[in-house]
Amino acid sequence: MISLKYLYLSLLSAGAIAAPQAGHCRCRPHDACWPSHQQWSALNDTIEGNLVAVRPLASVCHAADYNAQACNTTTELWTNSFWRSSQPGAGQWQNWEAWPEHHESCYIESPRNSRCGQGRISLYSAKVRTASHVQKAVQFASAHNLRLAIKNTGHCFLGRSLAPESLQILTHEMKDIQVVDDFVPKGAPKGKGAGPAVTIAAGVQLSELYNAVAARNRTVIAGSSHTVGAAGGYIQGGGHSPFGAWKGLASDNALEFEVVTANGTLVTANSYQNPDLFWALRGGGGGSFGVVTRVTIRTHPEAPVIAYNINITTSGDDPRFWKAFSEFHAALPSLNDAGGSGYYFGSPNLPLGPNTSVSSLTSLLFFPEKTDQNEIAKLYEPLKSKLQQVGGVKVDDAAIPFPSVNSTIFTVLLQEGGTDTTGSISSLLVSRLYSKDLMLSDNGPGRLATAWKSLRWDPYSSFIGHVVAGPAVAASKNIDSAVNPAWRKTVSHLLLSRDWQWNATLGQQHSVIKNATEVEIPILRSVEGASHMGAYLNEASGYEPDFQASFWGPNYPRLYRVKQKWDPKGLFIARKGVGSEDWDDGGLCKIKS
Repeated sequence: MISLKYLYLSLLSAGAIAAPQAGHCRCRPHDACWPSHQQWSALNDTIEGNLVAVRPLASVCHAADYNAQACNTTTELWTNSFWRSSQPGAGQWQNWEAWPEHHESCYIESPRNSRCGQGRISLYSAKVRTASHVQKAVQFASAHNLRLAIKNTGHCFLGRSLAPESLQILTHEMKDIQVVDDFVPKGAPKGKGAGPAVTIAAGVQLSELYNAVAARNRTVIAGSSHTVGAAGGYIQGGGHSPFGAWKGLASDNALEFEVVTANGTLVTANSYQNPDLFWALRGGGGGSFGVVTRVTIRTHPEAPVIAYNINITTSGDDPRFWKAFSEFHAALPSLNDAGGSGYYFGSPNLPLGPNTSVSSLTSLLFFPEKTDQNEIAKLYEPLKSKLQQVGGVKVDDAAIPFPSVNSTIFTVLLQEGGTDTTGSISSLLVSRLYSKDLMLSDNGPGRLATAWKSLRWDPYSSFIGHVVAGPAVAASKNIDSAVNPAWRKTVSHLLLSRDWQWNATLGQQHSVIKNATEVEIPILRSVEGASHMGAYLNEASGYEPDFQASFWGPNYPRLYRVKQKWDPKGLFIARKGVGSEDWDDGGLCKIKS
């Protein structure tokens, strides 16, 4: 970060040779409408000195900004997700920090004497601490027609927390947590309490949330990453959980939002007040309808858990691995119906030595409210029998009892003192939701295996399966929320990533993106048909074609109408978010009136 004055002077100098933008574009540093230094300083005063000018994190390791001590510290912390979540000049994946089409990047690996470009990193950040700070920042962005970016933690695979030449609202410091025994939504009739709940401010991360409710012997439906912001795009995008089969999606458990809308007003959205906005915030995607400052979600009583681990292995390049893959997916509906949810990981090409490799699939499902290990083991007997018939398949399995949901989370998923490792990765996800009906059909699992087998599997590349829907998610189909209805039919959310190195040329990057978009996504869609099911909007490609149907299905027209009501000028634009099709890729110029 640098001083407001320094950044303002550098932007003013750049503006001397830049052409002005048309009126349908945001105000940018080279435009006459760009706020003056005095206006930026006035904003700083209204938010109690919490406005900072921002440079990319790696700037301290390059050229004019080089600082040996700061560079050493940055290098040590580069892949620490907690650190990155708190920094205005960072996302969690460095490809979204760069703006390669404009030859703007600042990689820590690049030579010390190389230029550090701003990329998609915001120029200024309002490090808000109160809802009033958020209101002031939103009002400023609206008044000056600025590109606005909202960062909770930056833990977004689609780079929605970053936007070029923008003002950022960073909610990371908003950490208030209130656990109550009977939450009463605003506007609710007398006696209409919603039961035990927790209200969290916008900057609370999942590990902080879990610890707070565990202290009251309660638990919540949330994710399994230390640094995801619980009130941000996670819950607004639906929010899957390793205990989804037990209590539904995170958004199914949302009771109330406090949100700053495009005109700078702080409003409450729940079943009784602004229900259309409440509907949109439960699944419509973060950063599209306003800045959420607080959210209230249900808490649930603790319960014992049986975790069940099964490892399925064949020798490398053995085609029987994909038969085992098929049998595993055919078994998922029965395991899911019995209350199992969690994750599985596959490595079709895993080298063990110079001339040895294996293909493996490892699954860990959780069965809450269960204490009998033998009961859960019996659920896996049909699968193990099928795998034995395949031949050439090694199976190891074990049941692991836990006294509570939270002990499972803290022991297996979010170990104390742990963090998520990101930062040095340039990554693009490719994903799809697959239905229970597919897995139960005679040739469905086989079609799934054929499609995934046809993808490129380099050494060490892997896929991740999420068994995070099922009974409780399906039972919530009558909840009036914006969540893609495909979730109510889903048994598995499957994804893989395509990565590239920091020094990949623009052409190489475009090649990876083009292949993922035009070849691999169509392959994944072909299993059930492009018009069926969809993709999880929080864990999908940043270039998802026909994203409106893919992320929201039949809900999109209603979402677009809500967007136009609450944000008619398009202040809140997020990548592949509701209404983003009206703007260019950077959200800087409107392309559709």
